[in-house]
Amino acid sequence: MTATEPAPGAAAQQETAEPVVRYEKSGAVALVTMNRPEFRNAQNSAMTYALDEAFYRAAEDDAVSAIILRGAGKHFSAGHDIGTPGRDVDTSFPRRAGLWWDHVGKSGAESRLARESEVYLGMCRRWRELPKPLIAQVQGACIAGGLMLAWVCDFIVASGDAFFADPVVRMGIPGVEYFAHPWVMGPRQAKEFLYLGERIDAQRALSWGMVNHVVPRAELDEYTFSIAQRIAAMPRLGLALTKKAVNQAEDLMGQAAGMDSVFGLHHLAHAHNAEVGSDSLGGQDARSMRDARRSSEGSS
Repeated sequence: MTATEPAPGAAAQQETAEPVVRYEKSGAVALVTMNRPEFRNAQNSAMTYALDEAFYRAAEDDAVSAIILRGAGKHFSAGHDIGTPGRDVDTSFPRRAGLWWDHVGKSGAESRLARESEVYLGMCRRWRELPKPLIAQVQGACIAGGLMLAWVCDFIVASGDAFFADPVVRMGIPGVEYFAHPWVMGPRQAKEFLYLGERIDAQRALSWGMVNHVVPRAELDEYTFSIAQRIAAMPRLGLALTKKAVNQAEDLMGQAAGMDSVFGLHHLAHAHNAEVGSDSLGGQDARSMRDARRSSEGSS
């Protein structure tokens, strides 16, 4: 394995010397690691753009045939950054996913829609179309925005301690921006998952078809890497065309149009929250969401 390197552009966006995303190679496999473990790999924009650079790097490298996305530390990702010291919601970054104007200095929907079209829905759609197999290696928390990162991958290997949740209905919002729920777990499961906002464990996610494999935490690295190596031995064009075929079939089942329609509902909810309350998140933050979950679990 090569020495750990930051994804291009990541170091300049990180206040410390530690990059927000690490990029490594081992043979034909690229390992892309989210690297904010002290904040459970909450995704700020610096991380989003560093991930984008890392995926570009892997796509352009003829020596790379498969990619693993993983998170440093105890958790894969606790979602979007809605309150860490590194939150950068009002920072400009070079736009890559679309042609919306810079959200900084704008107000209302001109800001929120432009930003989320770029860093959330737009980026995730780009990564879903990466023409090389992309495997999510999930341990610990995979919550809200963390789901989006896992769901753009071709499949998911989870550890036995992994758990999944999309609690944003508590904000009055109908799920995260990349609304893949009915396709990755089925409509009835999606409704239960969203209505309750509760965690499901890895075994239940497996039974719902949301993940492919569940293995002990101690075996997660080796097991996921073994699968990536076996995939990497297949013909590159064959893999790219097969990925495209399955993605096109999902879109013919309505995934792309469904996401567009729900993205509009998502922003209607943001606008409603901002109009009737104090902010677009319904007055919620990471602490209040955590406390509400604990209260719900204690009463069940």
